[in-house]
Amino acid sequence: MKTRRRILRPLRTARAIVGHRRSAGSDLVLATILAGIAGAANAGGFFALGQYTSHMTGYLSQLADNIAILNYWVVFVSAFAISAFVAGAGFSTVLINWARDSASRQQYAWPLAIQGAFLVCFSWGGIFTSEIGRLFSLACLCFIMGMQNATITKISGARIRTTHATGMITDIGIELGRAVFSTLRPKSGVCVDRPKLRILLQLVTAFLLGGLIGAVGYSHIGFFFSLPLALILLALSAPALFAGVEGK
Repeated sequence: MKTRRRILRPLRTARAIVGHRRSAGSDLVLATILAGIAGAANAGGFFALGQYTSHMTGYLSQLADNIAILNYWVVFVSAFAISAFVAGAGFSTVLINWARDSASRQQYAWPLAIQGAFLVCFSWGGIFTSEIGRLFSLACLCFIMGMQNATITKISGARIRTTHATGMITDIGIELGRAVFSTLRPKSGVCVDRPKLRILLQLVTAFLLGGLIGAVGYSHIGFFFSLPLALILLALSAPALFAGVEGK
């Protein structure tokens, strides 16, 4: 009996993390895991392509600059990356809403499973050495990043975005500014939102640590370092998916 409980405990934990009934705690746990994976996958994008695939601001700037100098190949690659990111975000939204309309309890498990599947695809990107292969790898990662950002945005009610480090760091700066102002003017009524600041610091730290682990992993193992990242996502989604199958 004790052995069975030990086996079931992580399954229940995973099911709770991606369950349809949400809590602030499960949102934060899932967001922290996804932020770490986003940081690691971003490092994979730099390893494979020399570009950070979560950075849509950079791609937009690159698109504008190269339209100006008529560098059509870079214009195409930038537009392709942005399109893949948008497609991932759109696909995640369609998937979640479809599952909700179907009265399914798997609306958050499916996007994680598909992100895991795309990371498995990216792990084989090293066998493609042509420009087509590089575009395949770029499309996989940008699609994953778009899916992940949309998934956690939908789950958290737009309170959290795991790949948008610029926004998170901006919010950290805002909260620190409030802290300074409230110290200088204690009676102003301005105060720091400490829970929000802790969440932001936790997510940024997770993204940073994920990037560090990803940089080391991809530099030593190569594309196949995507497989353990994929396994984390698949392991999180599997209990909810199999529970739904058993319940039918």
